[in-house]
Order: sequence, then structure tokens, then C-alpha cells
Amino acid sequence: MNYVKSIKLRCMPDAASYLSELPCIRYLSKLESLPFSEPVTFFVGENGTGKSTLIEAIAVAMGFNAEGGSRDHMFTTKNTCSELSELLTIIKTVPPKDGFFLRAESFYNTATYLDEYSQLVRYGMKSFHKQSHGESFLALIEHRFEGHGLYILDEPEAALSPQKLLSLIPLIDLLVKQDSQFLIATHSLILMAYPHAEIYQFSEKGIQSVAYRDTEHFQTTKMFLDNPERMIHYLLDENNE
Repeated sequence: MNYVKSIKLRCMPDAASYLSELPCIRYLSKLESLPFSEPVTFFVGENGTGKSTLIEAIAVAMGFNAEGGSRDHMFTTKNTCSELSELLTIIKTVPPKDGFFLRAESFYNTATYLDEYSQLVRYGMKSFHKQSHGESFLALIEHRFEGHGLYILDEPEAALSPQKLLSLIPLIDLLVKQDSQFLIATHSLILMAYPHAEIYQFSEKGIQSVAYRDTEHFQTTKMFLDNPERMIHYLLDENNE
């Protein structure tokens, strides 16, 4: 089930805004819409290419708090949200029954809000501040994500070991089978391997749909793992020149 069918940019940001300099925004301005055809969509690419900016804008446009949480969590510790959400049109299907915006960058603020204002019964009955960062991420997804929902995740791998990332994949799959949709900005090759997902790669060319093995992340990591000693030697030798 896809609750967000596609997005489109109604107009370009002001020329003075940093948003107008992002290739992904210029690319969106030329598209009729950017479709989401699979229940799991990954935004991947180098730092600074606009993945998190766009995923934040989608979350805010769908009614989520910019710092994370569900649609009834409204708090602000520091307003750094861009104006992009106001320039997007979200093409929807039916409203999701559940939803959550998990943002690794500001999860501490979300966890503090949940401790102070929410009943922990929906979150595993244990304060997130009494768990490790990674444990709290998995606990949130396992206990709070209830299915039939739209779940927007911004770099969930930031807190998770490779083993815990492997544990996350069946949780995502279970929720997909319960009519959920995921939009995920990530650098994790483990997560990107989820079958039949759409992978949108952000780069200087804009946004392109790519196969898993064609992502820059996969190619760079494979080059390193094929001969890590040689790669490290090359990097350090180049640095010493």
C-alpha cells in the first residue's frame, strides 16, 4: 500500500535560498512528478545532495513534526526546517492509519518529548534514554510502528550496528506486509538490499532510479572490500604527497 503516490514541485525556491542550488530541486522542477511505485523507497547519495532535505519536506508536508515523531507530536527545540515543504504537492491515495517520522539527527529531542508527554505503553514501557541509541531505535520500530502506516526514516543506520541493521530488515518487511509504506534516506548498503525497493540516487545529475549494484555506495564499498589494504595504502600515500 502506497499512501504517498508521488510528489511534485509547484515552483522553484527563491533564488537566494540554498535550495535553489541543489541539483535534486532543479531536477524536480523539470518533472511532472516523482513517483513512488514500491512500498519501500530509498533516497541515497553523497552528503549534501539533498536527500534529507527532501525527506524532511515530505514528512512536514504530510503533517509530521520536523524533528520527528508522529503527527500528534508538535515540539520545537530549534527551527531549522527549510521552506521546501510549502513548495511540494503530495499526491496521496488513502490516509494512513499510523505514521512516524524517525530522524536520527534529532532523535534525542524526540525521545525526551516522549518521556515527558507520552504514555510509554506504546513504546515498550521503557524510556528511550535508558537504552542505548541503537536499542531505542529498534524498540521504537518494533513497539510503536503498528502497520497500515506511512513511516519516514532519515538515516536510521546512524545508531545501528550491521547486525542490528539485519534485524531491522524483517521488521520493515513485516510492516510492509501489513500495508505500510517506507520512505528512507540512507547510506546503508544492508538496508538498500531490501528486495523490490525503489532506489533513487541523488547526485549532481539530479535524481535517478538505479539498481542496487549500480549505486555509488555499492561500487565504492566493493572497490574497498576487494582490496582494503591497497585502498588504504593509496589513500595514505596520496595524502602524504
